[in-house]
Amino acid sequence: MMKKYIRILSLTASFFILSAHADVALKDNSEILGKWKLYAEAAKLEGEKKAVTIEWDFKEDGVLQTKATDSVGRTKEMSIAVKYSVADGEIKKQVSPGREKYESCKVVEKNGSNMVLKCTYLFFFLTKI
Repeated sequence: MMKKYIRILSLTASFFILSAHADVALKDNSEILGKWKLYAEAAKLEGEKKAVTIEWDFKEDGVLQTKATDSVGRTKEMSIAVKYSVADGEIKKQVSPGREKYESCKVVEKNGSNMVLKCTYLFFFLTKI
């Protein structure tokens, strides 16, 4: 009986270890090129998600074009271009235009047309358009 219990316990532990989120290392920007709908952001991966309406367009020339829509604000739509690159398996993106300060974003999950990024302060939930 004890052997059976230990075996079940070790199988359960293996399952949880394998199901833990492992970062996805990007080879280059070809894996992220194109338009993505950023639909939510959160402080924790499993935490409460705040809905957003933002489009990220990763261009081949190293420009990340962001277009945010604010249905209740005065600006309705805001478009910003920042530089980005893929290095060491991560996305390095400019914090704001004109500043040479960059943040690293790790791909936590990439499954089909869905991707989750962990940047400095937030997790971003995206779907390929």
